[in-house]
Amino acid sequence: MELRHLRYFVVTAEAQHFTRAAELLGMAQPPLSQQIRQLEQEVGTPLFDRTGRGVALNDAGRAFLACAQDILQRADAAVRTARRAARGEVGELTLGFTESASFNGVVTELIRQYRQRYPDVEMTLSQGDSETLVAQLREGEIDAAFVRPPFALDGGLRFAQLAEEPLVVALPLGHALARRKRLAPADLARERFILYSRKSGYGLSADIMAACRQHGLNPVIGQRAPQLSSAVNLVAAGMGVAIVPASLRHLRPDGVVYRPFALDWPRAVLGLAVRERAPGGRAANLLRLARDPRKA
Repeated sequence: MELRHLRYFVVTAEAQHFTRAAELLGMAQPPLSQQIRQLEQEVGTPLFDRTGRGVALNDAGRAFLACAQDILQRADAAVRTARRAARGEVGELTLGFTESASFNGVVTELIRQYRQRYPDVEMTLSQGDSETLVAQLREGEIDAAFVRPPFALDGGLRFAQLAEEPLVVALPLGHALARRKRLAPADLARERFILYSRKSGYGLSADIMAACRQHGLNPVIGQRAPQLSSAVNLVAAGMGVAIVPASLRHLRPDGVVYRPFALDWPRAVLGLAVRERAPGGRAANLLRLARDPRKA
């Protein structure tokens, strides 16, 4: 028994006439009659009473019709669901993010738009630093990640830049430099820096240190923090100063003030990374939305 047999049966039951049913199905009447007879043989009982002017369902036929309609509806629903999954409209998206990304309005707006456009995609969030998230992405443990370069785009990764932020200096409340509106590298010559660095030695923190040295400042590292927000909290504890992306000004623990940092480079870049050949279309849809909301 195949789905086509059920469709032939349902159309014939609704038309109550082989010739009209054949016309609706776009086939000749004799093959349709033959298919119905084969179906009845497989079921093991007649489903129609043949009359002079057409056919009518008997008791067995009426019972079979309800089941056949349910099966066809479920089959059609399965096809629609499979197609939606192929388009990335259903399923699960595991999304990694750095803690600092959650303070960036571009990121939160992108997530809001994605959830609005794809409400049947279940989003699971996973927090980590950029190096860890990129490694998880390469291993297929997550589907996409908001991360901060630099990192190698080899290994089948795609990246869309979302924001490029200036830097600010996080200072303990009451610090003498807090009276200034803008700080230059030379202003920080006597300060102890709280550094957030990657295991590889590369990243925004390394770029900031290099830029400071180019301007004659050799930073003294007083403490290392596992991530940007931790660095800000250590500033609040009076353990030093930290240079962080401007969006972290939304993070306002007691005892911290922010001042613009007078460096044109580096700037804090934040973007979305996905695997080149990610299964399903969910991550690809997020990437398209990030690059151009009109095309997603």
